[in-house]
Amino acid sequence: MTQQIEEITQQVKQAGEFIPTLLHEVEKVIVGQKYLTERLILGLLTGEHILLEGVPGLAKTTSVNTLAQTIHAQFKRIQFTPDLLPADLLGTQIFQPKTGEFTVKKGPLFANIILADEINRSPAKVQSALLEAMQERQITIGGETFKLSKPFMVIATQNPIEQEGTYPLPEAQVDRFMLKLKIDYPTKEEEKVIMQRMASSNSNTKAQTVVQPETLIKTREVIDSIYIDDNLEDYILNLVAATRNPAGQNLPELAGMIQYGASPRASIFLHRLSKAYAFMRGRGFVVPQDIKSIGFDVLRHRVILSYEAEAENISSDDVLQKIFDTVEVP
Repeated sequence: MTQQIEEITQQVKQAGEFIPTLLHEVEKVIVGQKYLTERLILGLLTGEHILLEGVPGLAKTTSVNTLAQTIHAQFKRIQFTPDLLPADLLGTQIFQPKTGEFTVKKGPLFANIILADEINRSPAKVQSALLEAMQERQITIGGETFKLSKPFMVIATQNPIEQEGTYPLPEAQVDRFMLKLKIDYPTKEEEKVIMQRMASSNSNTKAQTVVQPETLIKTREVIDSIYIDDNLEDYILNLVAATRNPAGQNLPELAGMIQYGASPRASIFLHRLSKAYAFMRGRGFVVPQDIKSIGFDVLRHRVILSYEAEAENISSDDVLQKIFDTVEVP
């Protein structure tokens, strides 16, 4: 087994040679925000979707745009507004008078990386238009189904401050996002660099393309082969179980705080992401810290708190902190 893990580690190091270059290209444009950059790359490696939440001006849109520049893939940005229609995302059928037939005009979702900017600005019928694309990797227009090209990922942003004119995302859609990232302000030193860089009129630094889509798809095969011990799989299951039945995991004080626990997608994503996180660290095996490092991002939007918890101003991160502190690490 040890020899097998060493072989996997060698494969990981070879397959992950592009990671430092990718990080360097993103950091040429984005100052700080290492947490955001790493998570965006994790989403890219696994091909799953990410929800970004943060106040305006924290480089959410710029980060996604920069990441897209580093990949030889098609990128589309969609600004969600209250008057947006599902056809504006998916496309529509257009009648051709000369032939008497309908032709399909494909919408912006037919791309590799989609930035859904301020996704909660559009009503539910528009948000739900994303569901089939996000889950099935296909789009149906007028009874005809089109497979989406690989890689395909949706990165959505939302503003947590303004609630006027917004439409909360349905739970079914929120659950389809692998990660929910809370973006914070930069440090004083980072903000100084940002201020100095943006004060210049020649600040249009662009990232170079360093990764081909085929490389990402091959990388996923290597990530799948990374070793994870049975005890760590049980640890993942215990963490998720603690969100559903806290008393069963020695957390009776949380029983009245959680209304609904995490879905099975949480277990699946924790399993896959812990491997991807190990890959980024150049290891062919998963350690408990990998699961802890990405656990909050996977679980925070899947734990629905009770009215009692909200009344006491307890956040999902507070509940998760208690769970991670209590559940025994193998």
